[in-house]
Amino acid sequence: MDKKPFAELGLSAESLKATEKMGFEEASPIQTAVIPVALTGRDVVGQSSTGSGKTAAFMLPAIERIEARKRVVQVLVLCPTRELAVQVAEETGRLAAFKPAIREVPIYGGQSYERQFRALAAGVQIVIGTPGRVMDHMERGTLPLDQLRVVVLDEADRMLDMGFREDIEKILSATPPERQLLFFSATMPRAIQELIKRYSRDPAWVKIEAVAQNAPAVEQFYFEVDRRSKIEALTRLIDVHDFRYGIIFCSTKVMVDDLDEQLHARGYAVDRLHGDITQAQRDRVMAKFRERKFEFLVATDVAARGLDVDDLEVVFNFDLPNDAEDYTHRIGRTGRAGRTGKAFTFVSGQEIYRLQGMIRFARLTIRRGSIPSLDEVAEARSNVLYETIRRTLEERNYRPHDALVDRLLDQGFASTDICSAVIHLLQVGETGGSGGPSGEGRTGQAVEKPASAPAPRWVESRKASTPPAKLTRRDESAPGAPAAAESARPAPSTSASAAEASAARGKKHKYERPARTGREAGMATLRLNVGGEHLVTPADIVGKIAGVCRLPGEVVGAMDIHDRHTLVDVAEEQAAYIAQKLAGIRLKNVPLQVERQQPAAGNA
Repeated sequence: MDKKPFAELGLSAESLKATEKMGFEEASPIQTAVIPVALTGRDVVGQSSTGSGKTAAFMLPAIERIEARKRVVQVLVLCPTRELAVQVAEETGRLAAFKPAIREVPIYGGQSYERQFRALAAGVQIVIGTPGRVMDHMERGTLPLDQLRVVVLDEADRMLDMGFREDIEKILSATPPERQLLFFSATMPRAIQELIKRYSRDPAWVKIEAVAQNAPAVEQFYFEVDRRSKIEALTRLIDVHDFRYGIIFCSTKVMVDDLDEQLHARGYAVDRLHGDITQAQRDRVMAKFRERKFEFLVATDVAARGLDVDDLEVVFNFDLPNDAEDYTHRIGRTGRAGRTGKAFTFVSGQEIYRLQGMIRFARLTIRRGSIPSLDEVAEARSNVLYETIRRTLEERNYRPHDALVDRLLDQGFASTDICSAVIHLLQVGETGGSGGPSGEGRTGQAVEKPASAPAPRWVESRKASTPPAKLTRRDESAPGAPAAAESARPAPSTSASAAEASAARGKKHKYERPARTGREAGMATLRLNVGGEHLVTPADIVGKIAGVCRLPGEVVGAMDIHDRHTLVDVAEEQAAYIAQKLAGIRLKNVPLQVERQQPAAGNA
């Protein structure tokens, strides 16, 4: 079935605004078929599985039928599992975002009764729950159904398979006869048909066939990643695969802005697109992207509609798309014209159930991947350096320095030692450390490269997201930002990498600058509201100060990372400016709160 814009389906202005904010422009096939019929009040039987966008198909018309001024239960949605109930409740909140008087609550087993009692007593119009817990509340008298307008059975076949038929029949029997019934099921066994015949009235039947939507030239992987670790996972994957050209999709404008800022702070060449970007800005960004003047476009689905870009190496789903159609639309931007491409999707927590539904519905082939280790990242960077040097030698694309080499040879140095020293200095200049796999060693200064010698791609490319064996870039978007922000970055502890140390909870993390036995001369101490529990590393904080404040790394002194806070010494004359610039900026998805510590608080 053809898809239509939401504006053609008869929805209110508030609902259209909500769908636009969520990144929807066109309705999926089941939404196109169900919403106009459901808005008339007619019963609907929809045969479609998770991943087809059916939550919006039944919830948008249900929200339209609610009398917001009445604080009584008017919509009841039955789901087979607590995970699906929570997912539907979250999406309902987004769909009703511009109707603030409408409230929803999920109720399911395993959650405190008291919390559910309070929510129901406060007055909600939408209840999403599992049959067993809904029955419990009905028997306790805490969930009256006498004013129900809409009842939804989501994934009815699964509920019957789980033994909920008796509960479902009791619940439906207790609902008003004039209520609307919306029935969704992936399959239609006899038991389902009997329920439909008994409890619905002249329903409209909508069947959406599942079709394979794989992009054959695109390798697809998903990664189960905690929300706070997505940035780290993203940058490791970029560095290991040495990606140079791709799109990173986020679900909201706020997330696009935050990710754009964090990637800039880490030295990646990115730009952004979302609904608040003017058409003139959009045209400029897209012109630069097509000319490959930056590497990654961070965008929402709405902003990325109609993009015609070839040669993309990778598409990242930083946030899981709303349905299988959006997923295939996103990944279809790579692997074009006979070329191969990659699509990486991050899922966290209960999102794995949504992804599994998309896989079943659209017959997707998505393999589970593992996030590269720090050693793998270091090895990948070494391989890039090796290939760059090898290609430069083969092409003789360098200026001879025979006189300098001869002088060193005359001093008795072996040629292999001279080469090793040069590579070491180059890596020091790019990492702020020794450049070895462990990232150990003293901070070094950036090495100036002769103007006539073209810089290797990896030198111009990016700085790493973690201390070990970093590569850096001079960010074109920030002229005047000193390279010292990278070159002065301190090395992590020799006993463990900073990222590994941060992952261990309940442990104090020490920054490898002079120990904070007090305050360093000329330094002020700032307290940040992030620490080891947020997986913060020293490089994150130095990078944030360098990227946001556009200051060299030398302004940062000693640092103590504790479980829930960090004490960092900064140059006295820059302390107020740094505190002002960092306030409210997100680090590890936490809005920073910055307080200046008094001298007595110098010890952690």
